[in-house]
Amino acid sequence: MRPSREVGILGYGVYIPLYRIRGEDIAKVWRRAKERVPIQEKSVPGPDEDSLTLAVEASKNAIKRARIDPSLIGAVYVGSESPPYAVKPAAAVVAEAVGAPPSVIAVDLEFACRAGTTAMQSIVGLVASGMIECGLAVGTDTAQGRPSDELEYTASAGAAAFLLSPKSPETVAYIEGAYSYVTDTPDFWRRDGAYYPSHTFRFTGRPAYFHHTYRAAIGLMEELGLRPSDFDYAVFHQPNVKFPLEAGRMLGFPPEKLKAGLLSGVIGNTYAAATLIGLAAVLDVAKPGQRILAVSFGSGAGSDAFSIVVQDAIERKRRLAPLVVDYLGRKRYVDYATYARYRKKLRMK
Repeated sequence: MRPSREVGILGYGVYIPLYRIRGEDIAKVWRRAKERVPIQEKSVPGPDEDSLTLAVEASKNAIKRARIDPSLIGAVYVGSESPPYAVKPAAAVVAEAVGAPPSVIAVDLEFACRAGTTAMQSIVGLVASGMIECGLAVGTDTAQGRPSDELEYTASAGAAAFLLSPKSPETVAYIEGAYSYVTDTPDFWRRDGAYYPSHTFRFTGRPAYFHHTYRAAIGLMEELGLRPSDFDYAVFHQPNVKFPLEAGRMLGFPPEKLKAGLLSGVIGNTYAAATLIGLAAVLDVAKPGQRILAVSFGSGAGSDAFSIVVQDAIERKRRLAPLVVDYLGRKRYVDYATYARYRKKLRMK
């Protein structure tokens, strides 16, 4: 899908919580200390943080980098699978918190880890159609993981926000095209009222993640007439370290093209924010003229793929807000007991 009007990224921002827990500390509690843990450490939201507070911080950073009056924002779309309220719009909270006008289009989105890029794709459509001149797309999560489950090692927290507007000298990059691929593949779910999600191991890899990531990326490249060699960077959804590297290999991308955006080993899987945080990390280092492939994945299942070309404005806007590496270096370790308290894993009836 090519937008009828070229759409650019006016600004972007991220937020990663201060707290971290090491994978080996989780393993010690569940007597798996001799096993190899899937990631080095992961981010942990503080006791006063949730997906809304993370989204607001990332959005403020995006506005700083964009250098615009937030009253110009015409739409706020927030994608998350861990909203703090079952009934209360997150997008309305974020919109008011950042100073968007009451006339804003505010929408909450759910599609597991794909929700953030679906928000971005939706804003691209609104801007390209001329309905709005500027829109905010946010992916945010404080992911859940059942104690002792494999997901507990990787389920983490973070947020990323992108302000989109018509392509101009002020946009740091522009979107060449997008492509989506969706099927009903039940690899991961959470029923109403369930506190923790469930997952089916045999569906997680080939039928779910790899199939959808591959088809979305191939579909995009075929539609735009591009090949892997035309891209300088590639960003894939990061449920762990192995999956994005394997997806890159399947598509013909060498590991060095994934390195800049591969963060799952040090902050874990930030779910709806994962691909967008990876994209932000690439924008933090990319040079004008370079092309980026970004492909999300959401369980259930589906993927969004984008081709993004960096513009000259990146050089003067990059340092107007904290970089991803700034948040990676800002951390404080907690033990498992503190982590369990912060994440409310001790549930009493």
